[in-house]
Amino acid sequence: MVYIMCVFMLGLVLGVVVVASNPSPYFGALGLVVVSGMGCGMLMGHGAPFLSLVLFLIYLGGMLVVFAYSAALAAEPFPETLGSRSVAMNVAGYVTGVVIGASFFWDGWFGGLWLTVDEGAEFSLLRADVGGVAVMYSSGGLMLVLSAWVLLLTLFVVLEVCRGLSRGALRAV
Repeated sequence: MVYIMCVFMLGLVLGVVVVASNPSPYFGALGLVVVSGMGCGMLMGHGAPFLSLVLFLIYLGGMLVVFAYSAALAAEPFPETLGSRSVAMNVAGYVTGVVIGASFFWDGWFGGLWLTVDEGAEFSLLRADVGGVAVMYSSGGLMLVLSAWVLLLTLFVVLEVCRGLSRGALRAV
């Protein structure tokens, strides 16, 4: 399980590097989806599968809005990809920075922090997320509904702004 968590962490860091180094909004939105998937995988490994599912659905809703907005406003026929020279130089610089930063803190990391929830299951009677689901529906239910409403409203606002020349707010100058 530790190896799977390391793969999730590596995917999270590489997704952040893709988001930070890519000038094209298409691939930036794809990198954000990868980052959210890897982050939710890490949450799932540490004992919060329901929170991971809700967070992933909220991230997907947000990324739908970001992708619709970026696809409508960035009309590039040939966007920069990860294989182009400038983006590859940015990726190499960011990966070098991550490796140098990790080398400073490598000796101070504690191996017990990588313990997942399934490895300590013999000491508990319930799964770790059972109490979190109850609290989320009792105390956080209003916030969950409010977040879904805000994401839906944001999607409609972006679609209205990007509708085009006929009736939208975005006009060609």
